[in-house]
Amino acid sequence: MQKEKLRVIRKQKGYTQQQVADFIATDVSNYSRKESGDVRIVKDEWDKLARFLDVPVEDIYEEEEATVVVNNDHPVFNDRSSSAGIITSQNNYDNIPGAIIENLQNYIALLKEENEKLKEELKGLPKGRK
Repeated sequence: MQKEKLRVIRKQKGYTQQQVADFIATDVSNYSRKESGDVRIVKDEWDKLARFLDVPVEDIYEEEEATVVVNNDHPVFNDRSSSAGIITSQNNYDNIPGAIIENLQNYIALLKEENEKLKEELKGLPKGRK
């Protein structure tokens, strides 16, 4: 089901889909699918959309019928795109649980250690084998 109220208010306010997508930390094609009703908009996103458009949630909210859910809290599947290299000052990492951040930091440390071991191993190889 198309989100006609959302689309109309977005256009009235003069925003592009890209601008809204950047604010809710997704890519424009995913936002377009949300606006067209192909992808579900979760409650947190409704709140962000209302804040961005400076309207009450009730002014834009419409019932969901989409069967596809994109979980924006998942750090692997959430691309948090910004368009064409535009850097925004908004911190888009505020809703990632600390345990996931810690796990990723540990994994990065492990990869750095492995990298150092491989570099040392390379130093010991004869010149023709590098």
